[in-house]
Amino acid sequence: METETESSTDSLAQPSAAGALPTGGALGLVMGGGGARAAYQVGFLRCLARRFPDLSVPYLTGVSAGAINAAHLAAHHGTFRQAVEELAALWCNLTIDSVFRVDARSLLSKIGRWGLRVTAGIGGRNASPALRALVDTSPLHAFLTETLHAVNGEITGVRYNLAKGRLRAVALSGASYSTGRSVTWVQGEQIPEWERPNRISQNTTLTIEHVMASAALPLFFPAVSIDGEWYGDGGMRLTTPLSPVLHLGASKIIAISTRYARSYEEASEPQIRGYPPPAQVLSVLLNSVFLDQLDQDAFRLERLNRILARLPPEKRDGLRQVRLLILRPSTDLGKLANEYEPQLPRTFRFLMRNLGTRQTVSPDSLSMLLFQPDYLGRLVAIGEEDAERRADEIEEFVRAGAEDGA
Repeated sequence: METETESSTDSLAQPSAAGALPTGGALGLVMGGGGARAAYQVGFLRCLARRFPDLSVPYLTGVSAGAINAAHLAAHHGTFRQAVEELAALWCNLTIDSVFRVDARSLLSKIGRWGLRVTAGIGGRNASPALRALVDTSPLHAFLTETLHAVNGEITGVRYNLAKGRLRAVALSGASYSTGRSVTWVQGEQIPEWERPNRISQNTTLTIEHVMASAALPLFFPAVSIDGEWYGDGGMRLTTPLSPVLHLGASKIIAISTRYARSYEEASEPQIRGYPPPAQVLSVLLNSVFLDQLDQDAFRLERLNRILARLPPEKRDGLRQVRLLILRPSTDLGKLANEYEPQLPRTFRFLMRNLGTRQTVSPDSLSMLLFQPDYLGRLVAIGEEDAERRADEIEEFVRAGAEDGA
């Protein structure tokens, strides 16, 4: 979705490239950001895979940590259930030092160099050119290279599944620090490139660098260089997170959010007392960048669907209705992070507390970095439980065919 109505109209105007599937329609899966909270998505997928072990999902899109999940599903050679179970095992056994270095020497060295850079003057002669982020994510690069079975950086399983016809396209998004544009990297069969204000797509062969770039949390994780441009977390500029899967050709979409939908009473309750600490400022900022956009995009899509439903097919000007199902956490995943914070590595815990994570009720910024097996396993379980509560609705949605005009 481009502007308030442009994305839906432009994307929906494109005819779907998909034929009939056993479960009906051209299904697209959208997995957004949220750092460690992307483990919640895996819980939903486990429930879905139990009901549909051989489910075909021709269109996969991911941004930020959701790009890791999308890349894994797109590259796996087995059934949908096998791919999901392996993904769940990876998340439940993930440790923080598999994502970034947490030893005291590395963390304190980077903080010291940040201080020297500020006191020397940004861009000054004495500034350290090698200082790029708060943490070193080389462990994540090594982890993804191994788990995605990359060959010379290429995620070769994607090419395999495209050749077998099990996948039609996968798209990952990043934000270019060099140009300020959102770039969606697409690997698929006969997918036309698109261009919108400050957003473009590029057909390419997906690599570990694309996944790393999409998942590069600003300031915390270093930017990644691809084709001469520097990229960070895709959620920063992707104001219309449903747009990529619509452009690919999906006629029905499952989107998994990691944002808890607070009630009016909960939303009115202050999260802090007194002046906001850096952790609270970061939480609001990261939520606005990575989690709020899906809600707005879904609202626009549903509104356009209602307009199209009142028009006969010949009056729709080539537009098509697209079914949408969104799953959200029943639990505040940020507030839940407080229970697991004491188990963080000592130096990293000390740094996060100095940012004020103990002064806010829901430290969302902490929850995005809490790559601990106990917390991650809890998120997977919550996602599974939430999906089970809506299992009949999900099954009906997956089995239903595309509506007339889709």
